[in-house]
Amino acid sequence: MLRTHTCGELNISNLGQTVTLCGWVQKSRDLGGTTFIDVRDRYGLTQILVNTDSSADIREQARNLGREFVIKVTGTVLERTSKNLKIPTGEIEISVSEIEILNGSKIPPFMIEDETDGGEELRAKYRYLDLRRNPIRNNLVMRHKLAQEVRRYLSDLDFIEVETPVLIKSTPEGARDFVVPSRMNPGEFYALPQSPQTFKQLLMVSGFDRYFQIVKCFRDEDLRADRQPEFTQIDCEMSFITQEDILNVFEGMTRHLFNHVKGITLESFPRMEYADAMRLYGSDKPDLRFGMEFVEMNDLVKGKNFGVFDNAELVVAINAKGCAEYTRKQIDELTEWLKRPQIGATGLIYARHNADGTIKSSVDKFYDEAALAEWSKALNTEPGDMILVLAGAKDKVRKQMNELRLEIGGRLGLRDKNKFAPLWVVDFPLLEWDEETERYHAMHHPFTSPKPEDIALLDSNPGAVRANAYDLVINGTEIGGGSIRIHDKKLQSLMFKHLGFSPEEAQKQFGFLMDAFEFGAPPHGGIAFGFDRLSSIFAGLDSIRDVIAFPKNNSGRDVMIDSPSTIAEAQMNELKIKTTA
Repeated sequence: MLRTHTCGELNISNLGQTVTLCGWVQKSRDLGGTTFIDVRDRYGLTQILVNTDSSADIREQARNLGREFVIKVTGTVLERTSKNLKIPTGEIEISVSEIEILNGSKIPPFMIEDETDGGEELRAKYRYLDLRRNPIRNNLVMRHKLAQEVRRYLSDLDFIEVETPVLIKSTPEGARDFVVPSRMNPGEFYALPQSPQTFKQLLMVSGFDRYFQIVKCFRDEDLRADRQPEFTQIDCEMSFITQEDILNVFEGMTRHLFNHVKGITLESFPRMEYADAMRLYGSDKPDLRFGMEFVEMNDLVKGKNFGVFDNAELVVAINAKGCAEYTRKQIDELTEWLKRPQIGATGLIYARHNADGTIKSSVDKFYDEAALAEWSKALNTEPGDMILVLAGAKDKVRKQMNELRLEIGGRLGLRDKNKFAPLWVVDFPLLEWDEETERYHAMHHPFTSPKPEDIALLDSNPGAVRANAYDLVINGTEIGGGSIRIHDKKLQSLMFKHLGFSPEEAQKQFGFLMDAFEFGAPPHGGIAFGFDRLSSIFAGLDSIRDVIAFPKNNSGRDVMIDSPSTIAEAQMNELKIKTTA
């Protein structure tokens, strides 16, 4: 080894020792007769001292060191006169006897500090420099620990980690596939897996009753803060279990991760039916760090000749605690925020519960004091609170109110990143109607089992069929989702029929799985955790990019290596792909 110690481990117990460190120059301070150099590596930072006791050559070398030079220094550990107790090495420094420049460096395009001056695109272009910064490096160290603990927890429960193929068959359900042309089979294509779903089910048929994999998956879809074209899942499957077994095992894993990685004990994992989540929060992934549940107002507000309410399918309200002091300007700004195209509300109705106990609304023309008192009673308001009301089509207005609830929660400081509120959402609909294609699609995927008592509804009322499906939500983010699977060929064929597959299409796409079901497929189910999302929650981040070593931008590009890119015409010809003029 070129070094005897790292830059993060020396302390007062090492006084008098001769040591060798290697690392990058964080900063250099030339004070005339004395030069202080901070040397950094992955483990920490150590101060190096060059003074009049050092040779002239070493003093000259020290003065010429630039930021991010890679150096090797040998010297003696001394006690610092001016200690820095904020870092583990802050009580010592190294009096240098030898400096060797291992490599020079250009001036970095941004400051490699915890608080950098580099913008997002610039840091993405020089990601290898951004990764030197403590916050990014710490995120990846934390992600590594998470992966270690996942493997430890599941291995202790007899799960086996099995790798599944990356070049698979394209299927029409779900998100858009990334496809890979086959040179040896011209005109035919592989797909990159959106998940190892069918393979892990086949592993259950094979008798591997407890499987997991920390696996790369790919979806060619529009990107956002918590979505990348390639992402990582903790993929799991179990045989001979019920839904209750799955929830218990993976609630246990989540507790284990929070306990061993963050030192946090999660108290409870409440369960909520999908229908209740939508009714009370307008979302299948509600943030339970704060209340502000929806109150449906139809019975209280209709029939008062106020067309906005009378013509609405649903009128819904929330109690914004302590917001009665909002100015008219603040309310107008909030209204404009709601009218943005991505939310699409047409307006906002409000009522203030004033400090003197009176209630005044923006629709006093239609609702008298007695009516507004009923609003207050329904929403359990107190002086200082404000009622916010939206009206419209049921599904749309619930989504709009969900956005408003989260915005108000954020403004009131109720979405504390150091507080964690897990929740199981269960009993999802099996199918959802797609207006564009005018047919039902699987809400999760076509292998999800319907609840046995709802199977008869597939023919008469398919939208009412509930799935044996469940999502784990933390702080309003879905971090895991799964289901009990279909393991019977007849039921799987029936499911494909209701999804609009002809028997020939089903056989072509999934015949291998249905054939396997004829050879003694056990009851089974599983779950997949979004490892990037889980890591971002542990790191307290809204975006998953800074828990991924080399992420893509919002256009799906890696600006560091300039990918995707064109390929040579010879490669195109080999793949029998014709270019368009």
